[in-house]
Amino acid sequence: MATRGAFSSLLLCLIALLFLNSVSAVTHDHQDKQVYIIYMGSLPSREDYTPMSHHMSILQEVVRESSIEVCLVRSYKRSFNGFAARLTESERERVADMEGVVSVFPNKKLKLQTTASWDFMGIKEGKGTKRNPSVESDTIIGVLDGGIWPESESFSDKGFGPPPKKWKGICAGGKNFSCNNKLIGARHYSPGDARDSSGHGTHTASIAAGNAVTNTSFFGLGYGTVRGAVPSSRIAAYRVCAGECRDDAILSAFDDAIADGVDIITISIGDINVYPFEKDPIAIGAFHAMSKGILTVNAAGNTGPNTASITSLAPWMLTVAASTTNRAFVSKVVLGDGKTLVGKSVNGFDLKGKKFPLVYGKTAASSASQAKCAEDCMPDCLDASLVKGKILVCNRFLPYVAYTKGAVAAIFEDSSDWAQIHGLPVSGLQEDDFESFLSYIKSANSPDAAVLKSEAIFNKSAPKVLSFSSRGPNIIVADILKPDITAPGLEILAANSLKASPFYDTTKVKYSVESGTSMSCPHAAGVAAYIKTFHPKWSPSMIKSAIMTTAWPMNASNFGGYASTEFAYGAGHVDPIAATNPGLIYDLTKADYIAFLCGMNYNVTTLKLITGEAVTCTEKILQRNLNYPSMSAKLGSNSTFTVMFKRTVTNVGTPNSTYKSEVVLNYGSKLNVKVSPSVLSMKSLNEKQTFTVTVSGSELDSKLPSSASLVWSDGTHNVKSPIVVYTGDVPSLPPP
Repeated sequence: MATRGAFSSLLLCLIALLFLNSVSAVTHDHQDKQVYIIYMGSLPSREDYTPMSHHMSILQEVVRESSIEVCLVRSYKRSFNGFAARLTESERERVADMEGVVSVFPNKKLKLQTTASWDFMGIKEGKGTKRNPSVESDTIIGVLDGGIWPESESFSDKGFGPPPKKWKGICAGGKNFSCNNKLIGARHYSPGDARDSSGHGTHTASIAAGNAVTNTSFFGLGYGTVRGAVPSSRIAAYRVCAGECRDDAILSAFDDAIADGVDIITISIGDINVYPFEKDPIAIGAFHAMSKGILTVNAAGNTGPNTASITSLAPWMLTVAASTTNRAFVSKVVLGDGKTLVGKSVNGFDLKGKKFPLVYGKTAASSASQAKCAEDCMPDCLDASLVKGKILVCNRFLPYVAYTKGAVAAIFEDSSDWAQIHGLPVSGLQEDDFESFLSYIKSANSPDAAVLKSEAIFNKSAPKVLSFSSRGPNIIVADILKPDITAPGLEILAANSLKASPFYDTTKVKYSVESGTSMSCPHAAGVAAYIKTFHPKWSPSMIKSAIMTTAWPMNASNFGGYASTEFAYGAGHVDPIAATNPGLIYDLTKADYIAFLCGMNYNVTTLKLITGEAVTCTEKILQRNLNYPSMSAKLGSNSTFTVMFKRTVTNVGTPNSTYKSEVVLNYGSKLNVKVSPSVLSMKSLNEKQTFTVTVSGSELDSKLPSSASLVWSDGTHNVKSPIVVYTGDVPSLPPP
């Protein structure tokens, strides 16, 4: 097994069971032991300091009698300091009190947040889009995910020169795993190798930075050229998920990626629970990445449209929601009476229009007492002999049931707004069409139908946030708007692992179709990398600001309440071309984020947990006054209020430019918004000017935020920031 650099041959043991046998939220190997992460902050600058020796000495002091049983799981020694180890509760307490230990927290399990899209956003193939080839070739995207399929054409190094000189990483992908001049590095943090078995990591990597590969499709669907935003860039893959995505592996990957020299980190991983920043491995890793000039792009999560369901909340990360494009896949159903219904499915099966008998789940019940559950096609409620060779009709659909019961196809009610891949011809009908379909079954003497192969349909409607995309508000920092941005996450065709079958058999495909914020995240990461090719010296916050302030405006969707507002899509939909020339940017430094954390009244210990260093709060910034590209404030009541935001913009457009402010109210909002000064006159590049936004009003709707947009325009650039003011009951952070 290939191991990461922080492992030592002197370790007493390597624990394979960590990722193979755990099914709980915390890893156990004995009833009284579990894996804890011992976070020790920044690495000391002393030349004689050896992290591994320090980590081993701590363990030897704490576990004198049982050193054989309690093993060092992994050590962090490249970008920050710490280790993971199996400890009893009493041992954990002793370690937590030791000098140099910042925090000790349990090793949690996180989740993966699982072509035409780039054309849709304006990044055209070939010479249709302006590029900076030499800088793009020196740009490295670190993909923290479930591994990668190195043999995919999307990662071929044909035409590539050697890796950038700044690259300090290695290829430690495991047995029979080879890197090349495109896929320049690979690491894994669990037994096995860096090879992707689920398809998730391969898919996300190719979305962000995959080569342009012609004549690709999923069984003919989406036929064309698959490519990433920056196809000439390099990829470094860090396999942090092997069935499960553990905190200790994620921190190890951040540790390595930062030291390896990546430029952008994309991580389509998250939790369904919110943890404080000091106990969130992604927030901690991203803070260290930010301090080294690396932007971390994180998926918002797939637990929408519930209010306050978003878990990627740190302001130093770019948090990405998922939305539609102008393409969707549909699967038509042709009834025996000639009527055609249009449903959703990514269905690559072609039954040549042949009609088959229909059987409603209820009439295929294994017994009269099972009729109710048979309507939902529960597996134990259906008689396979009544289903075999027919089209199974269900009130709701469990994909494998129709397949295992011998149905030739399936039709079911589906209220979702995205299509899925199934192992047989399937069509999901909206409620009204499904009711019409059931009426046909009841009225026809011998009802039959044909489920047609899916086809792509194109529309000109504005993108909409998908129902599954997690929503704000931010339950840790109420005055920081999350998500930040939205990007395509619907039915994205991208590279797949040949270990991952899209069906319930051994079928292998080189390219597959997936939906989720896992797909929107690498879209935004690709855009961030694209911007960096034109502005290599821009800080993470500058890139983030450019993305947010140039976004396409979004309209309220049909979910109602918070789920339809900026808490669904943030600043809007990413616009890659405009983001390369934003005009003005809102810049932030590590010191600003520390002042922001001080403003949250964190004590010295908690500050060290997040930043990895001793912090003295010489300055405090109110949440709402962090120089963020969006403006948000949660009010204590809906009575008369006045709230003020302070912001500073930096001119990155043209010298001798004058920006005038305009405020646009949204959703019939009755806010009063004043900008002072209302005009900014820039004399030179990189000049900074400060302004204030004062928002006043009364009697806010507790079920819907009031919002507006501030636009600074010089006639060429339109620099837009959402302003959101809200009240009402919003979930608070649960206890850790």
